[in-house]
Amino acid sequence: MKIIHTSDWHIGKIVNEFSMIEDQKHILNELIKLIDEENADVLMIAGDIYDRSIPPVEAVELLNETLSKLVIDRNVSVLAISGNHDSGERLSFGSKILEKQGLYIAGSDDEVYKKVVLSENNKNINFYLVPYKDPALIKKLLNNKEIRNHNDAMVATIDKIKKELNKNELNILIAHGYITMKREDAIENNDHKYEAAELETSESERPLSIGGTDLIDGNIFKDFDYVALGHLHGRQKIGDDNMRYSGSLLKYSFSEVKQKKSVALLNIEDKNIDIELKELKPLRDLRIIKGNIEDLIEEGRNIEEGKEDYIQAILTDDGELMNPMEKLRSVYKNTMLITRERKKVSTDESKSLKGELRKKSKIDLFKDFYEVYSDYEYNEKKEAVLMDTINEVLKGEVK
Repeated sequence: MKIIHTSDWHIGKIVNEFSMIEDQKHILNELIKLIDEENADVLMIAGDIYDRSIPPVEAVELLNETLSKLVIDRNVSVLAISGNHDSGERLSFGSKILEKQGLYIAGSDDEVYKKVVLSENNKNINFYLVPYKDPALIKKLLNNKEIRNHNDAMVATIDKIKKELNKNELNILIAHGYITMKREDAIENNDHKYEAAELETSESERPLSIGGTDLIDGNIFKDFDYVALGHLHGRQKIGDDNMRYSGSLLKYSFSEVKQKKSVALLNIEDKNIDIELKELKPLRDLRIIKGNIEDLIEEGRNIEEGKEDYIQAILTDDGELMNPMEKLRSVYKNTMLITRERKKVSTDESKSLKGELRKKSKIDLFKDFYEVYSDYEYNEKKEAVLMDTINEVLKGEVK
């Protein structure tokens, strides 16, 4: 059996005021092409299918179109869970009817997990679909007063699953959240908990709780042959190859520019799982460019590929710029952000923030300020401009 593990589609997402729906339609078609090429039997989606609990109409239409192509046209079994961005109830609406077609969605408020059994050559593969839920809801569903955080909720859920787990068959878990093998170390280092947990995170992932209470100990999944995780957008394994995040299909923030986006292809024979990462080509990339604005514009005019990419431009120009966004978009029409490079960092010891401020002249105060916050050297020409400006202001005050 061939299974593809993917997650974090975030259909309907808007990045810096740009709708990603066209890019998502392209990448989902690329996913379907891969399924055709590999003749895959099963697709797993580990949460965050939509970007928000009430998705826009075009997002619903795209998901319906994609699932129809897979389940109805290609007879591919799709197993999906709701993530923290999804509304589990909306996502799982009509799921009992859809299961007859091979679409299994776990997310409704009254289920802790859903078990799906698929067979090949008279051998069962058991899939345990664990949708994302707030610990308070799991506490109520399981009537377990000891549940206080995400780890407690997952431990209680896995304990329930273990009561029916057949270790003689292949067992796959699908879950969503922050899973780590370094939970205890991370909790003690709350200021940098994800780094201490050895998790690669990005700006587009939403924290699930304050403190370290959203971290889940990966050791509790040791009885499963493969653990398909969602929530983190960078592909990464947790502990060993058989517990991993597939990562998102697309880059959704500039903190993800260096990430390689892919899906995990599982080739299963008996209880052996061979894992291969398959990259998908996006319609547009997210890129960061840096330099003088005129140089960037000239470079953009000369390139053949990448003009359609989403761009963050870090400008190194000195002084004020007139309409920099308009100028850049004349070459890179999908420029999202412009920032200015800062070469110096202010500190508590900065002379502009300490000392005998009242004893300093306006020129000296500005010079201190400029040297701290500007990236360039203060010189006589700039001081002359400043003197003229101050004199004009003072003349106005006298009048």
